[in-house]
Amino acid sequence: MPRRHPIRTEAIVLRQRPIGDADRICVLFSPTRGRIEAVARGVRKPLSKLAGHVEPLSRGQFGLAQGRSLHVITDAQTLDAWPSLHDDVDRMTEALAMAELVDRSTDLDVASGPLYALLKGSLDVLAATSAPRAVRRWFTLRFLDQQGYRPELDECVRCRAVLGPDGNGYAPADGGAVCPSCHQAGVGQRLSSPVFRLLRYMRRSSCEATSQVRVDANTSAELDRHLRLSMEQALDGQLRSGGFQESLERAEAIGRHAASAATEREREEQDRAVV
Repeated sequence: MPRRHPIRTEAIVLRQRPIGDADRICVLFSPTRGRIEAVARGVRKPLSKLAGHVEPLSRGQFGLAQGRSLHVITDAQTLDAWPSLHDDVDRMTEALAMAELVDRSTDLDVASGPLYALLKGSLDVLAATSAPRAVRRWFTLRFLDQQGYRPELDECVRCRAVLGPDGNGYAPADGGAVCPSCHQAGVGQRLSSPVFRLLRYMRRSSCEATSQVRVDANTSAELDRHLRLSMEQALDGQLRSGGFQESLERAEAIGRHAASAATEREREEQDRAVV
């Protein structure tokens, strides 16, 4: 059997899970090699040199060797730690939701440079924003676009009439918005004018610009509902388990746990400083 050469690649750590007494399996996402599962040996030991470089939601340069069934991380160097993602529960929640979506909708060893750039750019903005949910919404809309499921917002998906801002419906099963006439005939859910305008704005604007837009609670809830339905309609057949809403709920639980752990560590450090 021919010997495989070591691999060096930039990657974002999407998640990790323990294996054995001291190791972890890290799920990496590389622009040139797609999703990679690799073992970080001894990373759970107190003096591990790898531990700080394989944390979820960090970007690094990795050396990989081919093991019997999985790659093995031979060395790693952090490029972006994004500490503000780990210190804020809302940013952590949205970052984990984006990472899990990438994890569960990509294949092993299949290059995906555009998706990698989308994830990295979104995490860069997320680390600095005061509106993390807006970043995740923008990411979701761009993700749909990249996967070939961009919602139609210019013409009615049923009769092809040009859409105005008022009286429309949203029909994800048909691929986007429907005109007032088709909506009144029973097609789609109500698509309010503020959400219609916001979706079109998000489609043509940068992540940074989108994060500056403030929306009220009703608009926020409706926008999330429509995006979630589009994700479920377009990708449920591709996701390996569950739906996108489950991903968000799980990410929120993990994010709150991580934020709680960080708060507890900070409290312990303060107590030691006082002593």
